[in-house]
Amino acid sequence: MSEAAARRANVELKARCPDPLRARAVCERLGARLVSTETQTDTYFATGGHRMKVRESSLGRHYVVWYTRPDRPDARKSDYRLLPVPDPGEKVRIFGATMSVKVVVRKERTLWLVGPVRIHLDRVEGLGDFIEFEAVLGPDFDEEAGHDAVAGLRARFGIAEEDLISGSYSDLVLAADRRAPAR
Repeated sequence: MSEAAARRANVELKARCPDPLRARAVCERLGARLVSTETQTDTYFATGGHRMKVRESSLGRHYVVWYTRPDRPDARKSDYRLLPVPDPGEKVRIFGATMSVKVVVRKERTLWLVGPVRIHLDRVEGLGDFIEFEAVLGPDFDEEAGHDAVAGLRARFGIAEEDLISGSYSDLVLAADRRAPAR
């Protein structure tokens, strides 16, 4: 298996972000480094017990992403694999011919880094604003450290219990589609 597709893990937390300008100001006060702002289109496929998507990025970094994690609102470990792909449209067509497309999620993502933690400020089409922490695990940063880092950031950003999200954006888009009036 290539290094790019090796198993990886992080501890993550996702929440609604009622005040994106305040969240950006907190990033700046923390000394987080602004890495990028990009538009992402994630095409999710119906695969069974895990999630798989093709991510297309306005920055030209495209991946097949496979991941599994529990759906609960608190910080949780996510196991994932990333496979870089030069032509994401081709992968969507190939996968779409063998698996059904579950949903397409479009978002604008601003990525900040503070230590080993990625902070995503996301504006998801049709849903609104969200914040996500991903503490990347490795030999020098274990799961306990990841949970501690995410808990500390949750406190610094003042994320309320009712703003926590248990699933993925794909789940939220599907739920919103079910609630939308028929056209």
